[in-house]
Amino acid sequence: MTLLDRYLARQILWYTLLVMAVLMTLSALFLFLGQQDDVGTGTYDMGDALFFTALNVPQQFFQLLPIGALLGALIGLGNLARGSELVVIRAAGVSTLRLAGAAALAGTGLFVAGMAVGEFLAPPLEAYAKQLKTFGKFSEQRFAGGGGAWVKEGDRIVSVQQQSADNVFGGLYVYVLEPRADGTRRLAAFGRAEQAERVGEGRWLLWRYTESAVTPERVVTRQLDRFEVESRIDPAFISIGMTDPAALPVRGLVRYVQLLRANGVESRSAETALWSRISRGFSTILLCMLAVPFVLGPLRSSGAGSRTVIGILIGVTYFLVNRTLENTGEVYGLEPLLVAWGPAALLALVTFGLIWRVR
Repeated sequence: MTLLDRYLARQILWYTLLVMAVLMTLSALFLFLGQQDDVGTGTYDMGDALFFTALNVPQQFFQLLPIGALLGALIGLGNLARGSELVVIRAAGVSTLRLAGAAALAGTGLFVAGMAVGEFLAPPLEAYAKQLKTFGKFSEQRFAGGGGAWVKEGDRIVSVQQQSADNVFGGLYVYVLEPRADGTRRLAAFGRAEQAERVGEGRWLLWRYTESAVTPERVVTRQLDRFEVESRIDPAFISIGMTDPAALPVRGLVRYVQLLRANGVESRSAETALWSRISRGFSTILLCMLAVPFVLGPLRSSGAGSRTVIGILIGVTYFLVNRTLENTGEVYGLEPLLVAWGPAALLALVTFGLIWRVR
C-alpha cells in the first residue's frame, strides 16, 4: 500500500462516514416517526420508541452501507476530480485500474466493518428491540419460545411451529383449559390447524382444523375445512419465537441451514438469505470501484448534487434488482447461489466494463 493508495482510500472513507451520518440520521428519524402509531399501546411509551429506534441503528447501518459507500466514493473522488488532483495523478502515470484498486481498498475496509456490525452487533440488538416493543404492546399476554412459539391467552394455549408470511402461520396447535372446582385446571379440548391466518382485528381463520373435545365420559372429534375464532393474539407477538432467516447472522444462518437439511426440511429460503447477506456485503467493494469510471468520465466536472443523485439512482436500482430476483427465486424455486450472487455478478461486469472503457 503506497501513500497514494492511503490518500485515495482516506478520501473515500471520510466522505462515506459523512454520508452514512446523514443517512443514519434520516433513517432513524423515519423509524422513530413510524413508531408513533404504536405509542400508547399497552406499556409502550415514547421512551420505549426512542430506545427501539436506537437499538435498530446498527441494522440500518448494515443495510445502508452499500449505498453510503457508493455516495461517499462518488463525492470523495469527485472532489479530487474537480480540483484536478485526479488529472495530475493520471498524468503521473497512474492507471485507472490502479485508482480502482485504491477504491477497492477503501471498500474492503467498509466491507469488513459492515460485516462485523451485521454479524455481531445488529442481530442481537434488533431481536432485543423487537421483544421490547412486543412485550410492551402486548403486556397482558405471556410468551415462551424454543423451536417454535407458545402463547398463553386466558384459558387458551397456542403453539405455532412455523411462519409462512407476516400474518400466516403453519402447524398450529390449540389447547383449551377448563378450571375445576378445586382450583386446578383440566384439558377441555385440543386441536390442530394446518394453517392459521389473521383476517381482521381480533379474528383468526384456521384452515383444515381438527378438534377433540375431552369430556369425563368420552372424546368428541370434529373436522372443519375452515374455522374462525376470536383472539387478541397479535402476529407480531407470535413472530418472536419464529426463526426469521433475514435477521440471523451468517454463523446463525449456517447452523440453521444445517439443521433444516438434517431434518429433511426445505432449506432454499435460508440458503438464499445466507448467500444474499454475504453478496450484499461484498457489493460494497464493487460499488466503491464503480465510482472511479464515473468521476473520470461523465461526472468529472459535475457538482456534489449531481453525483449524489446518480449514486442514489444506481444504489436504488441495484437494491430493487436484488430484491426482485430474491422474490422471483422464491416463487420459481431458483438456485440460491444464482439468486444471491446474480446481481453482484452483473454489478461486477458493469464495473469492470466501465473501468476498461476509461482506462
